[in-house]
Amino acid sequence: MSRTIIVGDLHGCRQELGDLLSYVGFSPGDRLVSVGDVVVRGPDPHGTVALLRRKGARGVRGNHEERLLSHHHAGRKDLHPSIGGATKRTARELRPRDWAWLEALPLWLDLPEHDARVVHAGLVPGIPIEKQDPRALLTMRSIGERGEPTEDRGAPSWAHRYEGPMHVIFGHYAKSEPEIARFATGIDTGVVYGGRLTAMVLRAGEKVPPVEDRRSVLVSVPARRAWVAR
Repeated sequence: MSRTIIVGDLHGCRQELGDLLSYVGFSPGDRLVSVGDVVVRGPDPHGTVALLRRKGARGVRGNHEERLLSHHHAGRKDLHPSIGGATKRTARELRPRDWAWLEALPLWLDLPEHDARVVHAGLVPGIPIEKQDPRALLTMRSIGERGEPTEDRGAPSWAHRYEGPMHVIFGHYAKSEPEIARFATGIDTGVVYGGRLTAMVLRAGEKVPPVEDRRSVLVSVPARRAWVAR
């Protein structure tokens, strides 16, 4: 039976992606989906994208892909002095087929058979997905006092204020454990920082389980090492 494997932020950790695919017994009939931030910071950006391509993976664009593509389109490094060294190193290592795969990533991806939606960072409750601010989809972590999206790490996550109906699976906000809310699940568990790589594994047609059973569809593998300091 085919499955959908939705994997958290990879940040160029190709070995850990291989570990996770081996752990879940990924087969040709399975579908692999990324929540974004596939590259930058970790050791092997080209190898990570190449493995995703070989597996026929789909995914959404993360804030690191957005910044990387902006830098790539500019064509001249001096146009973007704020671009960090990790982004520049990644840009040097990627091949044309990698760039094409990254360029094709949408801001969100719906998985109708699972009644689920994948975004990188979050969304503002009550606003149709087509009208969401792209920056919010790429970078938000919480909701401000006036209902605005913010990147604040200290405030309560937007996920606990979101009331569906589609279940949202997201990354971006690295934590030691998956974030489990009624209608949302965060699966960035900081593999590039030496944490774990987490995925949600759903059988064909399976809906995301309720909070009390959510961990039954979550799996993870440990990082090989801490690739960057948190």
